[in-house]
Amino acid sequence: MHEQPSLLAALVSALRAGSIEVVDLTSPLSSSTPVIQLPPEFGQTAVFELEEISRYDDRGPAWYWNNFRSGEHTGTHFDAPNHWVTGRDLTDVASVPAQRLIAPAAVLDFTAEAAKDPDFLVEVDHVKAWEEHNGPLPDGGWLLLRTGWDARSHSQEAFLNADENGPHTPGLSPECARWVAEESPVIGLGVETVGTDAGRGHSFDPAFPCHSYLMGSDKYGLTQLQNLAALPATGSVVVAGPLPIVAGSGSPARVLALVERS
Repeated sequence: MHEQPSLLAALVSALRAGSIEVVDLTSPLSSSTPVIQLPPEFGQTAVFELEEISRYDDRGPAWYWNNFRSGEHTGTHFDAPNHWVTGRDLTDVASVPAQRLIAPAAVLDFTAEAAKDPDFLVEVDHVKAWEEHNGPLPDGGWLLLRTGWDARSHSQEAFLNADENGPHTPGLSPECARWVAEESPVIGLGVETVGTDAGRGHSFDPAFPCHSYLMGSDKYGLTQLQNLAALPATGSVVVAGPLPIVAGSGSPARVLALVERS
């Protein structure tokens, strides 16, 4: 009598056969990776830098390695609740339960709207209309906002899309941010832009509402995602891997999606 294969063995088999595809949602991390720019009176995040320690030379004849310097919120990264003042007494990135780093995803596509209006805002009614066609947002999952913004990630200028009035990038309205944080069943929001808030978020009430509401509700953020176009509206599973930085407010992360292919 043959035993039924275990769930993990079946997963490995499906990955090898290609019936489950691994989609990399991560932007490569280098010195040219776009970073957020705040008004000059505030502290600024560092761009990513490598410092060579040795490269098969007198400093280390058989090995190559580097030190690196990076802001916690540089490139594709994970926002922990303590990143914002509303979550100051909540979880740091090292304390995020590992089980929450693997979760189902809903992908809401507003690429056409963002192409017409870079300041486009997703409203609660947009999300509810999506739910009418696709079912409810996944309990304990991610809401991933696809806007096509990853196509701009080659350029700091194009990615931030700023003028004298500040950056112009799509995102959630304040009302939608509050709803996602306080009423929806998801654990967090993932976006293709430099941060979870729309470019105009600094002028909203409250300022930066995605950060304010999500972090204050013990939820998370994923930013600068790529390749969301390769994901279905429902059914994918996201694996988010931030570094467990003790007392850290976030971390660069490798973010993958598992997608079942017929």
